[in-house]
Amino acid sequence: MTVAVRPGQKLTVDEVCAELRISRSTFYDWRQKGRGPRCIRLPNGSLRIRRGDLEDWLMDCEDHS
Repeated sequence: MTVAVRPGQKLTVDEVCAELRISRSTFYDWRQKGRGPRCIRLPNGSLRIRRGDLEDWLMDCEDHS
């Protein structure tokens, strides 16, 4: 299944976890340790992750060895 990527798209934590194939607990563990992608906290407390921030974070995670 191909998903269209929209510039400025905001992803939910569940969408990011599904894309990275990680559990929510892993996402929140990374976040607590300052190792996860940048997030936006909405007024209701929910988190969103900009597609661009996720892609930048993934590039920073690349192993260049």
